[in-house]
Amino acid sequence: MAHGLTLDHAAWSSPWRPRSVRDKAVLCLGLLLAAVCLPPFPGGVAVALVSLAVLLGPVRVGPARLGRILWAPLLSILIGVATVAVSVSWEAGPRFQVTPASLAMAEALAVRALAATLATFTLACSTPMVDLFAGLRKAHVPDPLIEIASLVYRFSFGLLDSAGAIRQAQVARLGYATRTAALRSASMGVAGLFLRSWERARRLEAGLAGRGYEDALRTLEPTRRRSTRFLIGSLMLLAVLVGGSLAWGSSAWGSAAWGFPAGGAGR
Repeated sequence: MAHGLTLDHAAWSSPWRPRSVRDKAVLCLGLLLAAVCLPPFPGGVAVALVSLAVLLGPVRVGPARLGRILWAPLLSILIGVATVAVSVSWEAGPRFQVTPASLAMAEALAVRALAATLATFTLACSTPMVDLFAGLRKAHVPDPLIEIASLVYRFSFGLLDSAGAIRQAQVARLGYATRTAALRSASMGVAGLFLRSWERARRLEAGLAGRGYEDALRTLEPTRRRSTRFLIGSLMLLAVLVGGSLAWGSSAWGSAAWGFPAGGAGR
């Protein structure tokens, strides 16, 4: 949850927070689509560099905070890339093999995954979840789906507070002084957290029923700044990325520079 808190703090403190979700979604989802659809070289690399520049520049995440946000996704990407690069067989014992084809596939996967992750975090680090929920409601996503996601998001922070309070009380009572005590404290903490969660959910349901809840609880939403200039600039940037990537991939010089046959770079 520390990863989630860091991400949430970055979104709430972002200079892009007053911008319209529509404007940011066009840029970030466009970068995400480009990362998935374009050849990894140079399209994925260009998307990753642009997303990184936006995160460190206008969004002002900061290198240290960005590192705390990205370490878990990067670890997941590394595990996935390793499973693609290394093939395991059994011939009188386990045998690990790395082939040029598997290395090329793992390289393309790593570039695409990194580019897509950075593009996704460009939106996540500049838009709090409450704004995303409001944007989904304007996009006519069914209210029950939005309310379920909203309740899960808010409830997770309540669970985090409860877990922190339980552990702090256990540490004050030397509940983790020995291995046996740590196991006992951990089991008791999980049981107490479950009971608190159940009780909190029951009280939340009773409170919503008392307020006449049916499918949605509408609240006042602050006016967000829409910028036609920002939207046009985002579309032009995406067009340059797509056009440049396709032009590079179709040129024999660009394909040879990355070690791919002409016309098939990174495909």
